[in-house]
Amino acid sequence: MKPLVVSVVGPTAVGKSRLGVEIAKQFSGEVISGDSMQIYRGMDIGTAKVTTKEMEGIPHHMIDIKNPQESFSVAEFQEKVQSLIVEITERGHLPVLVGGTGLYIQATLFNFNFSDQPKDEEVYKRLEEELKIEGAEAMYARLVKIDPSQAAKIHPNNERRVLRALEIHEATGKTMSEYQNLQAEDGDFRPIIIGLEMDREQLYKRINMRVDEMMKDGLLEEVEALYRDGLEDAQSMKAIGYKEFVPYLKGEYSLDRAVELLKRNSRRYAKRQYTYFRNKMQVQWYEVTEENYEDKFTTILRDLAGMMQ
Repeated sequence: MKPLVVSVVGPTAVGKSRLGVEIAKQFSGEVISGDSMQIYRGMDIGTAKVTTKEMEGIPHHMIDIKNPQESFSVAEFQEKVQSLIVEITERGHLPVLVGGTGLYIQATLFNFNFSDQPKDEEVYKRLEEELKIEGAEAMYARLVKIDPSQAAKIHPNNERRVLRALEIHEATGKTMSEYQNLQAEDGDFRPIIIGLEMDREQLYKRINMRVDEMMKDGLLEEVEALYRDGLEDAQSMKAIGYKEFVPYLKGEYSLDRAVELLKRNSRRYAKRQYTYFRNKMQVQWYEVTEENYEDKFTTILRDLAGMMQ
């Protein structure tokens, strides 16, 4: 019997962490963070990291396992989380994978193999030269034409992933999306994926309010400390919630501008998260509002009990 995994997905600020804890409480579970940024120590406010109080005594994994200067990959996440799922199941508990980083969750649940396609160094180096000449925007536009589905999952400024997707297409004749779809989705686990969604206007309001709360809680001071430690170029500092403040700290624009960019980037990220989860996974969606969380969570827990039979 394959281990059962319940995953809670959806856009930022929709209430995933809260539901994950409720599921774990109801079904003797342990939560695994499916967020690519909550792995970093000292990056608490900008990642909306779950607090000890919010955990309500439920074990949480994949939080605070890396220092901010360390790199981290989806393949490493996949390996660690798949091992955790087995360990939690062997303890007689339910693994509850909670987060909004779609590729990380999909790769883990459906066992993407990242080593099958070696990098074609010659093609990749040529693309790097073209990037220098044409710029990141033009390279991203090229990917949009070739593989719009993959482009939707990649931020236009993530040059490394854009070039990798273009390189795979040139080297193999297949797009990254085709390559991933060829991989068997008959993985090692039995996943049940619960998605939370919210009216767009209400969600955006929550996102804006969350950013305001982050600022009150000391987000700027958190970023300043990392910046003073010389981490400007670290992978972790490229994340939403951190990168927006670096130009401010350099005196390139105002603090108000940094906060507005963070709100805008967070809203855009939420939109990309919706797109990814809707296109890439079989998700049981539930719409929540500010007023109906308690009732909706009761419904989800009841439905989940039936799905787990």
